[in-house]
Amino acid sequence: MYIDYSWYSELIQPVLKPPAWLFAPVWTILYISMGVALFLYAKKASLKSKSWGYLLFFTQLLVNLSWSPAFFGLKNIYLALALIMLLDVLVLFNIIEFFKISKSAGRCLIPYFLWLLFATYLNLGIVILN
Repeated sequence: MYIDYSWYSELIQPVLKPPAWLFAPVWTILYISMGVALFLYAKKASLKSKSWGYLLFFTQLLVNLSWSPAFFGLKNIYLALALIMLLDVLVLFNIIEFFKISKSAGRCLIPYFLWLLFATYLNLGIVILN
């Protein structure tokens, strides 16, 4: 499926928008830290005690993966904003739940959460400015 990114460059961007080249390395590091968090969480306690954490993790991952198609594929900045705001809440709950079982697992998700808050600012800025 071809996605036309040219419309994005025509949008008025928020003041603190980072350069485009930064997104790939940041997301690579964040996905690695998410994987480490899941690994640390998985190796602690029994499966039954962790079912809520797994549900939160895989739900937030699904919402995360749906943001790009909503934003870039559908070019729906409002749907993307709703998704990223939901993602913020899910990841916060995910951090809290992981922290209960493994403090290290919870800590691994904090940079992800902070980047999502910044990404929410960017998405909200695009909605407001356009």
